Amino acid sequence: MDYRQSGVDIDAGNETVRRIKSLARATFTRGVLSDIGSFGGLFALDPLQFREPVLVSSADGVGTKLKVAFMTGRHDTIGADLVNHCVNDILVQGASPLFFLDYLATSRLSPDVAEQVIAGVARACGENGCALIGGETAEMPGFYADGEYDIAGFIVGAVERASIVDGRRVAPGDVLIGLQSSGLHTNGYSLARRVLFDVAGLSPSTHQAELGMSVGEALLATHRSYLRPVRPLLAATLVKGMAHITGGGITENLPRVLPAGCGAVVDRRTWTVPPLFRLIQRLGRVEDAEMLRAFNMGVGLIVVCGERDTQAVFDGLTAAGEGTAAVIGAVERGSGVRYQ
Repeated sequence: MDYRQSGVDIDAGNETVRRIKSLARATFTRGVLSDIGSFGGLFALDPLQFREPVLVSSADGVGTKLKVAFMTGRHDTIGADLVNHCVNDILVQGASPLFFLDYLATSRLSPDVAEQVIAGVARACGENGCALIGGETAEMPGFYADGEYDIAGFIVGAVERASIVDGRRVAPGDVLIGLQSSGLHTNGYSLARRVLFDVAGLSPSTHQAELGMSVGEALLATHRSYLRPVRPLLAATLVKGMAHITGGGITENLPRVLPAGCGAVVDRRTWTVPPLFRLIQRLGRVEDAEMLRAFNMGVGLIVVCGERDTQAVFDGLTAAGEGTAAVIGAVERGSGVRYQ
């Protein structure tokens, strides 16, 4: 017997690496010191860019949004979802991304599918000024279902120690500004798939008039990055805290950036919930509290700022092309999130 007969195709792995190399090299910044294929990725911090740099790291996946990609045969958005999610996770602490690594595991390696996925990773890395300096592709027959894969991402960024955003300056009276999401992002897909496909009997190709597109297209909308609109706010020191609204929704993510003794009141009337969330709630008869814990409900990032800085924040967001942000609430004494 040989390795191929046991389910692992080394030639397919080599072909995948060959295709990925050019995609990754296109994202390289001047800090990259190694090439794709090294045992480890090398990156040098620019000594002129930072006085007292603090590295900020995060790791994440895309969750069961992958199931929608498998159902539709569309794999070009998944990689961008992964990168943008990780970028946002370090952005809320004030960090800019430096480099990214990915891990792709599958039952039987398809160079075509892998190339689509990594093309999405490379595209989003380029858009965020982040170098894709390495990764791993694993072929694991018998571990994953045929035709399926999983992907995880690992990001490292940096922030000046004095510029770390940790919420410690947040105080009652501060303002909550919500930035619009582009859809479900990468959370709540187990519930969404259960409702839309199992309960309602829809398929990814079903066109929904209220969505203006097919169900699959709506579910695969790319998780957006907030780096571009938020970076000028950080440079102007207007931000006291930020929350990336991922799994747990506003209910569980916003309290993570509030100091002890502070809670938040969120006015649900201040933004319009996108049609996809309303469709899921109606078809699944999901309670409001559950929707607010499972989904972002149209708000993907919350910026906390001082009341007197509110207009300056909006001016900065508008200049960056973010014209749909809204004041959605305020910080108050207490704990947790209170909705009105």
